[in-house]
Formats: sequence, C-alpha cells, structure tokens
Amino acid sequence: MDASSRPLALPRQAPAQFDGGGAFLPTLVAAAGERAGLRFLEFFATVIRNPHTRRAYGRAVVDFLTWCEAHGVASITAVQPLHVAAWIEAQTRERAAPSVKQQLAAIRHLFDWLVTGQVIPVNPAASVRGPSHVVRQGRTPVLEPAEARALLDSIDVATPTGLRDRTLIALMVYSFARIGAALGMRVEDVFTQNRRLWVWLREKGGKAHAMPCHHSLEEYLTAYLAGASETPCVNVLGFWSVAYRRVRPQGRFAPAKSPVAFGDP
Repeated sequence: MDASSRPLALPRQAPAQFDGGGAFLPTLVAAAGERAGLRFLEFFATVIRNPHTRRAYGRAVVDFLTWCEAHGVASITAVQPLHVAAWIEAQTRERAAPSVKQQLAAIRHLFDWLVTGQVIPVNPAASVRGPSHVVRQGRTPVLEPAEARALLDSIDVATPTGLRDRTLIALMVYSFARIGAALGMRVEDVFTQNRRLWVWLREKGGKAHAMPCHHSLEEYLTAYLAGASETPCVNVLGFWSVAYRRVRPQGRFAPAKSPVAFGDP
C-alpha cells in the first residue's frame, strides 16, 4: 500500500466512523454530515503544514471531541461556548497553562475553519479565554563554559559516530541553534566566506540566517566531514550521517550520495 492510499487517521483517535473515502472521522464530525467531514479533514491536511503542530492540534481536537461526546453533545455543530469553557477549565486543573493555551488555540482554529466553510455559523471558542501565562524568566538550561568544555572533551572521537556527536553538540553550543535546525542542515549549508567557515541555519517559521563559526566549531566540523568521508554510520539516537567526497574549490562541501549532513535518513 502506497502512502497516498493509506487512510488518514487522527492521533489518539476518539470513537470514530469510516467516511468511505479513506479517512476516519470522530463520531461528532461524522454526525454533522459529509461537508463537515471534508472540511474537518481539510483543516489538518491543507491548513497546518508543520507536522509537529498537526500532531499537537490533532490530539487536542480529538480529546475535546471525546469529552463532548461523553457529555451528551450530538454533533460538532452543536458545540457551544459553555462546552469549550468547561473543557478548558477541566484541562487547567490537569495541565500546565502553556499546554492548555495550545489546546484552546487548536479548537479556535478548527472552528474558525468550519465557520469560513459555512459548516457552523459562529465560532464557539472565540469568546473563551484561556489561562493566564506570563514568562518572566526562561526555563531553558544553559551550560556554563566549563560544563560545555567538559561535555565536548568527554566524547570519544575515535569513531565517526563520536565525531558526529561532538559536532552536533558544538553546533548547538556555539551557535545556539535548535536541535531541529542543526539536524536540518545540508552539506551546502557549511561554506567558506572571507577565509572563515560559516553555517546556514533554518529556524522555525521559515526564518534562516548565516553566521561565522567559532574556531572550535570550525575545527570540529572539518574533522567530522573528513572522518565521515570514510565510513557512513547510524547513531543509536537515530541521527544519520553520510559520506562526503571533498571540499569544493569554492569552499562548499560536496556530498558523495546524499545532500543531507545531519538530517533525515
């Protein structure tokens, strides 16, 4: 079975019905008719492009619809602001405020999509307020310079895996790149400019920026790419590395088989 013929199943699926077109719909959506079912699937298939957001919104929507069905709501068109407010209140007692705000955002966006598709007349979640959440100090831990140095020095670089691990960690330490941006790098994202090695990072929201490498990061990148040219390997964490031929005359690294340095298999 190819990917296009597989049914679209929602995460943590609620009691559902098969719509006959290859997709499973929550019972409350199926009860609203074919137009509502199609609009519901379009929301996840066409509106939300980020796969992580799609999964998070899918979980929130299914949880909400499961709760509504358990409390006697017959169809998604019968959802009222009182239902949304009661569910959010229950979630606030069990989850952190940022998680609840994300769940409310998922419900709002879904019902906005149903309103524009003329499935329902108004958005029942529009008037519901989520919990207050103010961030005064970030929670992301930051390594002290001595701790970062101890971590990098503790990695066994006798193997391509060790070289790769050291490079990934150093890239995040010296550039403050997210793990997703680091893993999404391609070979052409490492290049030479003004006699210095630079990296090109693609961040969230389609944003990208280039930055010069710290001299230690430049050393680690060069060693990793030189070592990876001999033996491709797979890390136990699931990250892939590939083989490389050489450094091009203009300073960009050329892949032997794949353009992906740290990314998907």
